[in-house]
Amino acid sequence: MPIAEHAHPDQRAVTSCSNTITAMAILAKATLLDPMPSEPTQAKRFGKARSAQSYALMEDYVELISDLLRNGGEARPTDIARRLGVSHATAIKAIGRLKREGLAVAKPYRGVFLTEGGERLASRVRARHRLVVDVLRAIGVPGEAAEQDAEGIEHHVSDATLTAFGRFLKQRLPD
Repeated sequence: MPIAEHAHPDQRAVTSCSNTITAMAILAKATLLDPMPSEPTQAKRFGKARSAQSYALMEDYVELISDLLRNGGEARPTDIARRLGVSHATAIKAIGRLKREGLAVAKPYRGVFLTEGGERLASRVRARHRLVVDVLRAIGVPGEAAEQDAEGIEHHVSDATLTAFGRFLKQRLPD
C-alpha cells in the first residue's frame, strides 16, 4: 500500500520502516529454511569475523592517526581517544599494540607517528573505505549513512568482494 502524500512525515517514516522490517522478516524466514553449514565451515566464518574485529580496531587507529598527522601535524593520545570515543587508557593501550606491531612510534611530549608500514596500512584502509562508501552511495544510501555503515563494512569484506565492488562501480561509469 503506497504511503499517502498528505500523511504526516512521522507516519511516512513509520510506514517506510515497517515495510523494511517486513522485507527483512521475509528474507530471514527464507534463510531459516537454508541448511546449516558444516561445523568447520561455520567455525571458519566466525573465526574470520573475530579476527577481523580485532584487526579493524588497529586499522581505525592507524587511519585516524594518519588523518590527524595530515590535517594538524600532530596525533596526541588525547585527540585520538576523543575522536574514537574511547577512554584515554583505551587509546594508550591500542597505541601500545600499534607500537608492538611496528605500525607506530610514540615520542614523549610529541604524540604518535606512523612507521612506513603504518602509513601503507592507513592508505589501504582509506582506499577501502572510499570504495565501500562509493558503492553504498551508488545504490542509493544517503551520504552520512554510507559513511557510518562503511565504518563497519570496510573491515569485514574480502578482497574478492572489494574487487567486485570495483567492477560494479566501473560498470556504472559512463565511457
